[in-house]
Amino acid sequence: MYSDKVIEHFMTPRNVGTIADADGKGTFGDPGCGDSLTIYIKVKDNVIEDISFLVFGCTASVATSSMTTVLAKGKTIEKALEIQEGDIVEALDGLPENKLHCSNLGVQALRSAIKDYLSKKEK
Repeated sequence: MYSDKVIEHFMTPRNVGTIADADGKGTFGDPGCGDSLTIYIKVKDNVIEDISFLVFGCTASVATSSMTTVLAKGKTIEKALEIQEGDIVEALDGLPENKLHCSNLGVQALRSAIKDYLSKKEK
């Protein structure tokens, strides 16, 4: 049902936790399944230097959240904003059809964290 990469990111997720002095924080939830994700980012010179997450959800939600942080870390804000659901699914070697929506959590929470960072930066 799940690829080896999904299982790996579920069993040993990367970048789990909070960042107390985060430059940006974004939360997104899927009311249809009850999953919720918060992403924290630290930005230096327009690059996501550190990123972490907390998620409440299923195997696929944990794995997609972990992979989202892996894909975004080290990228410029502009490049991180280009990350799509398909990029996350592809990096995990696929997801079951009924779990594809989980990749949306990561994309939306990441964009929300970046939006939060940019709004703070403008002030």
